[in-house]
Amino acid sequence: MITKTLENELNLANWQVEKVIKLIDDGNTIPFIARYRKDVTGSLNDETLRKFDERLKYLRNLEEKKEKVINRIDELGKLTDDLKDKIMNAKTQVELEDLYRPYKSKKRTKATIAREKGLEGLAKTILAQDVKESVKKIAKKYINSEVKTSEEAIEGAKDIIAEVISDNSEFRKKIRQNTFYTGQIQTKAKDKDSTTEYEIYYNYTEDLRKIPPHRILAINRAEKEGIIKGKIICETDEIIKYLNRHMLKNISSIPEKIEYNKFTTPIIKESVEDSYKRLISPAIEREIRNYLTEKAEEKSIEVFAKNLNQLLMESPLSGKTILGWDPAFRTGCKLAIIDETGKVLDTSLIYPTEPQNKVKESIKTVRDLIDEYDINVIAIGNGTASRESEEIVAEIIKGTKVEYIIVNEAGASVYSASKLADEEFPDFSEGERSAVSIARRLQDPLAELVKIDPKSIGVGQYQHDMNQKQLSEALTGVVEKVVNEVGVDLNTASYSLLNYISGIGNATAKNIIVYREENGSFTNLKELLNVKKLGKKTFEQCAGFVKINNPEYPLDNTTIHPESYEATYKLLKKLNYSAEDIGSKSLKLDNINLEEISKELDIGMETLKDIIKELKKPGRDPREDMPKPILRKNVLSIDDLEVGMIMQGTVRNIVDFGAFVDIGVHQDGLVHISQLVADKYVKHPLDIVSVGDIVDVKVLDVDMKRNRIQLSMIL
Repeated sequence: MITKTLENELNLANWQVEKVIKLIDDGNTIPFIARYRKDVTGSLNDETLRKFDERLKYLRNLEEKKEKVINRIDELGKLTDDLKDKIMNAKTQVELEDLYRPYKSKKRTKATIAREKGLEGLAKTILAQDVKESVKKIAKKYINSEVKTSEEAIEGAKDIIAEVISDNSEFRKKIRQNTFYTGQIQTKAKDKDSTTEYEIYYNYTEDLRKIPPHRILAINRAEKEGIIKGKIICETDEIIKYLNRHMLKNISSIPEKIEYNKFTTPIIKESVEDSYKRLISPAIEREIRNYLTEKAEEKSIEVFAKNLNQLLMESPLSGKTILGWDPAFRTGCKLAIIDETGKVLDTSLIYPTEPQNKVKESIKTVRDLIDEYDINVIAIGNGTASRESEEIVAEIIKGTKVEYIIVNEAGASVYSASKLADEEFPDFSEGERSAVSIARRLQDPLAELVKIDPKSIGVGQYQHDMNQKQLSEALTGVVEKVVNEVGVDLNTASYSLLNYISGIGNATAKNIIVYREENGSFTNLKELLNVKKLGKKTFEQCAGFVKINNPEYPLDNTTIHPESYEATYKLLKKLNYSAEDIGSKSLKLDNINLEEISKELDIGMETLKDIIKELKKPGRDPREDMPKPILRKNVLSIDDLEVGMIMQGTVRNIVDFGAFVDIGVHQDGLVHISQLVADKYVKHPLDIVSVGDIVDVKVLDVDMKRNRIQLSMIL
């Protein structure tokens, strides 16, 4: 059942599903499977494997719940073969809940109270619709110490009938589908005269099946803030007619003539209406709103994850001495200088902004630092006082070769106050740590951003309104994917980087650092097996993702897995090369018979291709292909913008409706999805641009009052 579902959902062959399940169950990580088990899986990538893993967990959990439900209903003595089949074939948790609803222990409801009063028999009589006298007369038999009148008995029976209707899984499924495909979400302002960012939703209606994810999340937030009230509207009369058709029995012997029992029909109709309006409709509305929210969150998390992936893959600015500038007003601007390796050379504190306004002294201090440390770039955080700091920096670097850039400092304050920062820089203030973090973010974005909770990095939308557990899992998965894709130097990698390497984790990362401090640099990968609690399985999982600069064995500085070393050496020998030829221009590997060599070396074709690729360019950083950051020398402001201007900018964030581009004026401009490309339908901005892309844009509109800039990539 699970295997077949995964085949259909992910469009995989049966053998692929079975192989991947075995690999996961054997304790292999997703990065390891994606890179080093391509021949086993049919080259399934990281993204597909993560979806596979997520769905496998969901489906296994569903099967476990099915067993519990079947056992519970069986204990009640109400399990039938038909019901068991329906439960076993349930494809979702919602479908399973619908089937279990009639047998589930309930809180005291109107129906349970009526049953306690002995009115279930009357309800069954009415539902049978086979009475020849007034129900009021029949109800007299049910009068007792708790039921004083026939009317009271009938009301109790109606409560029971309403719950029976509500518990019908087929009814709920049909009504849920009908409501979703024909219904609308409608929102109204609680105070229509108020001014908020949610004014579009003050009197708003949209089809449920068409509303885009970002609008669902916006409506949810506006409701949470008490600005609007939303509800689902649908064809209520049609749903009630549907229920009546299924609840009322035709007592006519003539097929064409529909005739109902005159004594029970009015009571059942009243029960139907009560059941729908009191029990079914509110529950269905909650379920649909939850479903829409879940789907919107999934989409938003997906966009957030892709943005984060692109941000972490931004190209490092290597070979530069960088001054990190953490701007502020009252407390002054904190400075930190780092060298080409990220080592902190010096720190300083200046007060060029209000209220001190020590501009001349600050300019002299920074110019002295530039001369002393031969600074190449100044990285300015984009927080409070960033604009004022930029103007001062532009003045400072006049006549020099120094350039500057505005760096997104989201999460820097979180890092600077963390235990990790305290351990890394015990003698630094939080401001100094933040300045170091800003500089290092420019120098090596990945190495610095892994120290921060991914949710605090500042790419995405409505991240605080969604399922935090799912968001954390997805973003952690992205960081894990990127860190392993890039790889780390075993002798210089921080704890934060090692923690994300396949198979290593928290405790082992610390043990590697301890071993390194006690024994000096690693000279070969096998030495990892000497690390406390790092066994053969962990070594298998991590060895391909860590590298050693100038190692004892040349292949230890490549992404070739040690399990393939023997085959690699055989390949080199066959082609009359040695390990010293790795990465050299003399190594010619383009015109070899892959199929023949694959068989001869007894190694998979995909593994062989990866080995050859790595031998050509060993240890190559995939981030080298990414756009380089735009460095500036002059200050621009929103006042300098004119409609029609053509500018260059960096994509900073991507949402469902467009992309935000930094054009150097401290306010990112929006390129709406309709302005990304000409004469082509764009399903999502991520299909066209990525975070970190350098793009040419045209200014369409500048709204000074609302501080908004509209841009176009259609030039």
